[in-house]
Amino acid sequence: MYKKNSSGWVKHVDFIILDLVCIQLAFYLSYVFRQGDWNPYVVPLYRNMAIFIVLADLIIIFIFEIYKSVLRRGYYKEFAVSIKQAIMLLLISSLYLITVQDGNSYSRVVLFSMVIVYGGITYSTRLLWKMVLKYRMKNNEDSSLVIITSSQIMEQVVCNIKEKNYNMYKISGVIVIDQDMCGTSIEGIPVLANADNAAEYLLQNWVDEVFINVDESALYPKELIERCSEMGLTVHLNLAKVSDSALGKQSIGKVGSYTVLTTSINVMTMRQAFIKRSIDILAGIVGCILTGIILVFIAPLIYISSPGPIFFSQERVGKNGKLFKMYKFRSMYMDAEERKAELMKENKMSNNLMFKMDFDPRIIGNKILPDGTKKTGIGQFIRSTSLDEFPQFLNVLAGQMSLVGFRPALKSEYEEYDYHHRARIAMKPGITGMWQVSGRSDITDFEEVVRLDTEYIRNWSIGLDFRILLKTVKTVLHRDGSM
Repeated sequence: MYKKNSSGWVKHVDFIILDLVCIQLAFYLSYVFRQGDWNPYVVPLYRNMAIFIVLADLIIIFIFEIYKSVLRRGYYKEFAVSIKQAIMLLLISSLYLITVQDGNSYSRVVLFSMVIVYGGITYSTRLLWKMVLKYRMKNNEDSSLVIITSSQIMEQVVCNIKEKNYNMYKISGVIVIDQDMCGTSIEGIPVLANADNAAEYLLQNWVDEVFINVDESALYPKELIERCSEMGLTVHLNLAKVSDSALGKQSIGKVGSYTVLTTSINVMTMRQAFIKRSIDILAGIVGCILTGIILVFIAPLIYISSPGPIFFSQERVGKNGKLFKMYKFRSMYMDAEERKAELMKENKMSNNLMFKMDFDPRIIGNKILPDGTKKTGIGQFIRSTSLDEFPQFLNVLAGQMSLVGFRPALKSEYEEYDYHHRARIAMKPGITGMWQVSGRSDITDFEEVVRLDTEYIRNWSIGLDFRILLKTVKTVLHRDGSM
């Protein structure tokens, strides 16, 4: 979903957020060093400058494309870019001080030392973050790319992508479409599938993007490309091989040294990705604080009603099939998973790709009395008020989830997905989403869930996220009020 290219924008967002932290740190240290005071934010002139430099830095970043090719830059070029950015910030900040009424009262020492400290800090931070990205890629924590190619050029293609990867992708493997080479490797990269089982592999495993480049003698994999688009995968086509089979929104980009036409279910600009991730980080911090406060009150109630862990963690399927541990306050008895099989016959959903029932006896405190009365307890309360979801702000802060997205599926459910079902996981999972605010108690058809989640991805915007969040608040308040 994130483009230009998908994993590239996400990394750029992290760089921008780190940059803004660096400018605030430089401002704070410079003020403390010169003025000997510990709180510049209570002084109106300095507080206004603290806000202005953030806006000015963002303008410089976007207008001058500071992070264009950031992963390709060496030490010297990175240093030159950092100094250039610091000088531009100095010029814009000086112009701002000239125009404000009390500008002459602002310490020039603070201004110049801030720029010098900022240049050094942001340069060091970028180098360190590049090292982090490289480490994450080597440890399977980065964007997963699968190369689809033919036997005649497979070594050439793999070598090209490996040598000019610039920490953009974890190359998960190769699919060779004109021979069965499963079980072998090319330049240390495993061959995962052939033409017959390629689509099935892409469906069942963590794959963010695919790069397709085949030689002239091989049949063009039109059907496989259409399957990839149906699954919501981002597809990079070597421009020499472009056909009319690609579906979705398109852009021109680079994979290795190849110029590619990239097709994705939706396109998110760097500015949009920055705003969405920034909102997630801020919400994650606030949510984690609230989680700690809520924990103090509900932990004793959970433990008294059902002795055991207060938190519940479970492996879920995230963006493009990547597995992660999702956290919640425990609202069910300890044997809930074991009892699920016997309750499947009461599943309200039209198939077993999602589980939901009206009155779940596995929830702490839920009982059906001899007279047929249904009794609820603390478990139903924290679920009805959505308090059990608060620990997921840890997942949001870690970047595994977003505020808005699809509800992460169980691995057992995901294994039953058809190709078009996979499109709903083409972005990060969320605490709330389109189908939850579209009558989650009434929807019993999983195909409708997929339709709503896919509609959200195709029509995504910051405004849509805010509308869903507002509807979520209304839905939760309505459920709480009707208890």
